Amino acid sequence: MTFRSIVFAASSTLALMAGTAFAKDSVTIGLQLEPPHLDPTSAAAGAIDQVLYSNVFEGLTRFMGDGSVVPGLAESWEISADGLSYTFHLNAGVTFHDGTTMDAEDVKFSLDRARAEDSTNAQKALFADIASVDVIDPATVKVTLSKANGNMLFNLAWGDAVIVAPESIDDIKTSPIGTGAFKFSGWVQGDSITLEKNANYWGTPAVLDSATFKFISDPTAAFAAVMAEDVDAFASFPAPENLPQFEADPRFQVLVGSTEGETILSTNNKQAPFDDVRVREALAHAIDRQAIIDGAMFGYGTPIGTHFAPHHPAYKDLTGNSAYDPEKAKALLAEAGLPDGFETTLHLPPPSYARRGGEIIAAQLAQVGIKAEIINVEWAQWLETVFRGKDFGLTIVSHTEPMDIGIYARPDYYFQYDNAAFQELMTTLNGTTDPDQRMAMLQQAQETIANDYVNGYLFQMASLSVAKAGLQGLWANAPTQAIDLTAVSWAD
Repeated sequence: MTFRSIVFAASSTLALMAGTAFAKDSVTIGLQLEPPHLDPTSAAAGAIDQVLYSNVFEGLTRFMGDGSVVPGLAESWEISADGLSYTFHLNAGVTFHDGTTMDAEDVKFSLDRARAEDSTNAQKALFADIASVDVIDPATVKVTLSKANGNMLFNLAWGDAVIVAPESIDDIKTSPIGTGAFKFSGWVQGDSITLEKNANYWGTPAVLDSATFKFISDPTAAFAAVMAEDVDAFASFPAPENLPQFEADPRFQVLVGSTEGETILSTNNKQAPFDDVRVREALAHAIDRQAIIDGAMFGYGTPIGTHFAPHHPAYKDLTGNSAYDPEKAKALLAEAGLPDGFETTLHLPPPSYARRGGEIIAAQLAQVGIKAEIINVEWAQWLETVFRGKDFGLTIVSHTEPMDIGIYARPDYYFQYDNAAFQELMTTLNGTTDPDQRMAMLQQAQETIANDYVNGYLFQMASLSVAKAGLQGLWANAPTQAIDLTAVSWAD
């Protein structure tokens, strides 16, 4: 994690004004995307969690800003020796925002609902290994697994696993009722969502009395809103080219951290000629990662050589395995029977990392004889053509799910990588709880997909936010898609 804040000395008058301005009990946060609804347990939209995770809804466990998993509604737990049962002990005195008690029955309801056959949970796979959820007493719940899953505490920290009450489930999409430090106050669709402090919060109370999330989709408008101080912070700021201007302005701080977003040149491993590992390796050596980071992201991003976040303790730097070497790329293509190169498609979804990065990559590939036809698509088209239809050669996308290397064990996933040994490794990993063994297997997994050149591994997306200089407690990193305001305050 890095945190950059360049603050210059101001005049005494400005300092006095700043001190007055920062004596606040509220905050306005700018976001580019508006949630489609407010139920984090029935949609994949990250904007839902950005507003509600930890603020309104809580799970048995939760993520912290450094990516660690800590107790949430569960104050403690025991894991059986065989790894098949988790007994959770709930915090005392927890109530929902409507005044009703949160107890083991609500936990059972939430987990059973998430894993039900007719569940609409976007991450239903998180709960696939749960065989039963049993209420021991109001403060104790036992989760029994069909097979050991070393990721279970991690899985239960996701926004998709928050605890909800059956009494409020019918209206959850428009009037969410959780247990968090803030309560839902109102939603002006197309404009903003407002939260207010939960005076009866069971844990450490929020410092702020209220918070407003303001939706501003256009990058130019986002820049104007921050400069005019119409918002106090803008999370995931959409125009990195403007960040140096904020860094040089004493009114602002720039937070630069890492995300879970591995940005990759996704490759259709079953489409010729990408079904030849030599062609995929040639592709990898044709790419100059730093040029893409500089040209598309204005220098913000960390080069990666495999599908794993650099901030994770198990990360292994494998960028040297696919170092930029166009002559080696040409030699590999010739070895694969393609001395004159070949033609393919490059589908680019809307984000700037894809559109800007795609232009650079297409030019780099052309230098080794690979002619990539750029096809700009909207997200709906991308989902239909690329993700579900698998009708593509190459595409660029950032995978933002936490520690999602397991997708490479799914041969029907859109890049269609089918490696039985890797699948077996993931099965063994999922059944292992020993931290050292898990780390070794995670590193082996990284090496396997890097050596198979499954995709072109580009960079880890940076978390880029701008805030007023006096605002403190915001996450710099983004271990999950959340704007956690529970510890946010204004400096004295």
